[in-house]
Amino acid sequence: MKPTVAVVYGGRSGEHEVSIRSAKSILAAIDRDKYGVREIFITKEGRWQPAPILPEPGANEGIDVVFPVLHGTFGEDGTIQGLLEMAGLPYVGSGVLASAAAMDKDVTKRLCRERGLPVVDYVVLFRERWEPELVEERLGYPVFVKPANLGSSVGISKVREPVELEKALELAGRYDRKVIVERAVEGRELECSVLGNEEPIASAPCEIVPSREFYDYEDKYVLEAAEFHLPAKLHPEKMQEVRRLSLEAYRALGCEGMARVDFLLDEATGELFINEVNTIPGFTSISMYPKMWEHAGISYPELVDRLIALALERHETRRSTRYTR
Repeated sequence: MKPTVAVVYGGRSGEHEVSIRSAKSILAAIDRDKYGVREIFITKEGRWQPAPILPEPGANEGIDVVFPVLHGTFGEDGTIQGLLEMAGLPYVGSGVLASAAAMDKDVTKRLCRERGLPVVDYVVLFRERWEPELVEERLGYPVFVKPANLGSSVGISKVREPVELEKALELAGRYDRKVIVERAVEGRELECSVLGNEEPIASAPCEIVPSREFYDYEDKYVLEAAEFHLPAKLHPEKMQEVRRLSLEAYRALGCEGMARVDFLLDEATGELFINEVNTIPGFTSISMYPKMWEHAGISYPELVDRLIALALERHETRRSTRYTR
């Protein structure tokens, strides 16, 4: 019997539509000769169709491994990973802790900083009581204002002067009570794909050249006008540094399976900064995670196959773990 892969997508997130696009690409790429496929769609209201995964070992007959394609909240943040752990099901991607840590931009930066990895200066503000004076005291302008727990550039604003800050905080605050305000780095945006469990590998990085002031949601998924350089036009030593830092960040957060690590390269100083770690990166037709591996000689269908194999491998190694005396 072929193992059955349940592809779970949609979800209660500002990235719902992106999730659908990613899932369609994955569903088209799965080798149907090797795997059976089951689709599970979660509506914006959180209803599972045709049926939910139950948090009980053995209660989900006909599912051998789960491929969660849920970007953002309630999918990339450790919540569905916790459900799948309770259900005793193998699943693609990082576990509960790494997913939650990578989703929270503040926690990501703290864990990277603890390992001596470079991150941009920032402050954390909360919706219950904004403290805008901290931005000017600690950072100055311009800055980027972001929800701490979201992706795909949803809710992000670039603020050039104090009068713009309140509006940006209100926008970010719609998506999370915790908001990150970062010093704006004038430079280049780089991305690097990581693949693996205990011995991860990093791809050659790519560079994103936005068509707008920064790589926002419209530029990513509506206009599709951004340019990409793959591989990025970097000195070989800088290229290797991006790959090294990607693996270091991946390990610092305890990631498994896959992640895309995003960087900022300060053009004035040549400094690299880890910007974000995405544990369920985009898999749409224009997404760079699979494109970077295609450049490395791993086709989209082969990448999907490897990710499923990594999920099954991790599940098998964990079966020797005892949970009772």
